[in-house]
Amino acid sequence: MYAFVSPDKAGTVTLMANWIPFEEPNGGPNFYPFATRSRYNIKIDNDGDAKTDITYRWTFRNEDRRGTTTFLYNNGPVTSLDDPNLLFRQRYTLKRITQGGTRTLVSDGVVAPPATSAAPRCPTTAPCATRPSRPCRAAARASPGSRTRRSSSTCACSTSCTGGNLSLVGQDTLKGYNVNTVAVQIPAAEVALKGDPKRNPVIGVCSTTDKYNGSSYVQVSRLCNPLVNELVASAGLKEAYNALDPSKDAGVKALVDRVTDPEAARLLQAVYGIKAPATPRADLVEIFLTGIAKQNGPIKADLNSQVLNKDAGKLRPAEMLRLNMSIPPAKDPNRLGVLGGDLQGFPNGRRLTDDVVDISLQAVAGAAQTGKLVAGLTDKVDANDKPTLPAFPYIPLPSNVAVNQR
Repeated sequence: MYAFVSPDKAGTVTLMANWIPFEEPNGGPNFYPFATRSRYNIKIDNDGDAKTDITYRWTFRNEDRRGTTTFLYNNGPVTSLDDPNLLFRQRYTLKRITQGGTRTLVSDGVVAPPATSAAPRCPTTAPCATRPSRPCRAAARASPGSRTRRSSSTCACSTSCTGGNLSLVGQDTLKGYNVNTVAVQIPAAEVALKGDPKRNPVIGVCSTTDKYNGSSYVQVSRLCNPLVNELVASAGLKEAYNALDPSKDAGVKALVDRVTDPEAARLLQAVYGIKAPATPRADLVEIFLTGIAKQNGPIKADLNSQVLNKDAGKLRPAEMLRLNMSIPPAKDPNRLGVLGGDLQGFPNGRRLTDDVVDISLQAVAGAAQTGKLVAGLTDKVDANDKPTLPAFPYIPLPSNVAVNQR
């Protein structure tokens, strides 16, 4: 899940979410379509009660012209979304849902096809890779399709994978893989409480997936802050977390306990000798559950809690990615975000260039308490293998070279 103030378009924010990680570019013949019996959601809480106020929802349908004659995705070079050589494609609908009703922003968009191989393929520089970024109502822009994976090695924080052996640190374990991405760029006023981003600049954001079970849609996945699902929730809590609405988080003691007494901190101490801060961890509650504000906890800064919204009611602690839309983009973004002195970076939202693994490790080790970085605590993967794009949807175009080669 990503949420950031658009760096090249004043007054707008960009929200995006990824599905289906580790997509091998040559993983045909069917590659990696979005599910047609699922709903892909980006949900926003702008008043602090942890209940969804606005949902951007993508649904997909297939157009399959292969029939019984071929298994090929495309039977020749593809230079446009309308190319007859493109035998399989997906269309999408994007809706904006509020308590006041639902409106359709895109009714029959076309998903960018995968970059299947070096040739024949849909060239990543051709219009078929960029055309799905299209305008819709309220000056929003939407773009679903295959993109390159925002990479970062995570073995440094999954200590059991190394047993204390740091030989894997510095390896970009996601390099070359692709991922399915949906993105929308919208005016800040479209998501701010009462439509006023000056009085109410903070939003909370999560992505979820609903699966159709034959009679109704059921939430089966959830991602808000990075690494919470992976490293905070225990194995026995993951199914419950994936189905949980953020408004119920504060009532699940077992989940809150995983924040106030994080396992990752104990592992860093046991395996690497980095002393774990004293518990309960009120600083992590502030970072992950309430947002950062002077009145919320030990981090004495007003940054990204909905309590900073002048029209907000009582705050309900909930795990979500919070963004203060009033903080302008940094001219030279720091990969360590707030810990690096860049207030527009994670945990104030999340940009594509934020090194969330290093930031999260530092936070767990107590850097937000002391204001000082823990020396040597890094996975040594500081950037994606491809640079971000200068305009929406920013995320790099998909790789088309096989990851697994001799």
